[in-house]
Amino acid sequence: MSTEPTGKTEVPKKERTFWYTMARVAAAILTHTIFPVRYHGKEQFQLDAPYILISNHKSALDPLIIARPCKKYEIRFLGKKELTKKKWAADLLGKGLHMITVDRHNTDLAAMRQCTRALREGKVLGIFPEGTRHLPDLMSEVETGTAVLALRANVPLLPVYISRKLSFLRLTHVYIGQPMDISDLAAQGMDAAVVEQLCDRIRQTFYTMRDNTQKK
Repeated sequence: MSTEPTGKTEVPKKERTFWYTMARVAAAILTHTIFPVRYHGKEQFQLDAPYILISNHKSALDPLIIARPCKKYEIRFLGKKELTKKKWAADLLGKGLHMITVDRHNTDLAAMRQCTRALREGKVLGIFPEGTRHLPDLMSEVETGTAVLALRANVPLLPVYISRKLSFLRLTHVYIGQPMDISDLAAQGMDAAVVEQLCDRIRQTFYTMRDNTQKK
């Protein structure tokens, strides 16, 4: 499986939906005006799928600002089931924006199967490993489900670090890091120790990204 950028940017037509395109347009408007965002490392989005995009979580608009520069694929983000209580919301988020609904409070096997199928079909899966926007510190908790999915599929992880919560007329920096090759861990098989190793690797990757940005 190649993890090198290919230079190709065309999204297959079957990948495109009207609402995803509109969401990208809205994100472009917002990040150029009232919620300015500067992207670093956008070339990493040339990575060939399948892969799992992982990001820290600062605001409800995070999927929008991440989706905007990823023009090669339309990302399947995991989202809490509470967002789809209304039928119109379920249709918009699920069919229009590819969101995979997950029950955060229980083991959601249906969501796991959808994620596995998306990766098997060569899609990009978007996950916020922290599971919530309300943690006291960066990656103080990392959901093990992210590690389990990645190890089972043996796909790269693409880390995205968001420097701050989107703020009115204040610049937010978004850093796209180098793909994480986890084949060494996947080769060890699936057990709790390997899952914890990957969770720790994710944690340390984001600490390094944060520390490097603070030095600039």
